[in-house]
Amino acid sequence: MNISTQHPVKITFVGIGGVGGYYGGLLSHYAESHPEISVSFVARGANLIAIRENGLKVTDEHQSFVTKPAIVTDKVEDIGVVDYIVLATKSYDLDATMLQIKPMVGKHTIILPLLNGIDNTSRLRTFFPENEVWYGCVYIITRLTAPGVIEDTGNVHFMHFGHEKKTSDQLVYIEKLFKDAGIEVTLKEDAIKAIWRKFFFISTTAALSTYLNSDFQSLVWDEEKKPMYLAIMNELFAISKAEGVELHDGIIDEMMKYGGSLPAGSTSSMNSDYLAGKHTEVETLVGVVVKLGQKHNIPTPVYSEIYRKIYKSIS
Repeated sequence: MNISTQHPVKITFVGIGGVGGYYGGLLSHYAESHPEISVSFVARGANLIAIRENGLKVTDEHQSFVTKPAIVTDKVEDIGVVDYIVLATKSYDLDATMLQIKPMVGKHTIILPLLNGIDNTSRLRTFFPENEVWYGCVYIITRLTAPGVIEDTGNVHFMHFGHEKKTSDQLVYIEKLFKDAGIEVTLKEDAIKAIWRKFFFISTTAALSTYLNSDFQSLVWDEEKKPMYLAIMNELFAISKAEGVELHDGIIDEMMKYGGSLPAGSTSSMNSDYLAGKHTEVETLVGVVVKLGQKHNIPTPVYSEIYRKIYKSIS
């Protein structure tokens, strides 16, 4: 595909919450003055209505703007086949999302998932075997504070993405385009390791903070909780090695230092969702580790106990 002569390049963001709304908003804002780019949003409910009527408002530490994408809809048939799809839904919605986006997926469509978890790319490749699916993960603290309103709450919003082939015209093009749009993004040669590194923190802390109803700091500094935190990290480190992911040996100490430095009272979104009786990412963040342990015959007693408790309470 000759990107330089294809106008416009069509990019769709699916899921316009804190992640999709922030990155999609930046790219839509950029596209307003660059007709060679066409950005569309797939949204729903009150968020869809608000964006249609008033645009999407995005605020971070550097700027505040309102943008109107080329199309915002809950019917993907309105958009048609696109060049790139950026998925930013919740991981537990992935199966439904794959069915939903099929009308937008053509022979050359590339898919970039930004969902939590380590198996999203493999699941998408199974469902779309003829398409190129990349790896992606984000470190971001943004929220959909009201329908059509995205606010940065932590001044952290960078993205890693990549593919096994390491580079291509499309990978380089998207990195440059996103950077030009103001997105803090890095094309990683070892994108799988980048995803696992993020997963190492969010999986262990989400699991344990939900099980113990604890904040991050207490997992490090509370002498009763610390041994369980170390145990669950050792379980996941053993799984990562069995999966062939070469995380560095000091990652447990690194995560302890990072977790202990976070503000007192801060906890995982899974814990918050669990306490509120909402749908959680327990399968993506906990269940997948239990299954990988069974696959490699590696004991995961902490993960297994947490999974049983959370799964039993929501089933």
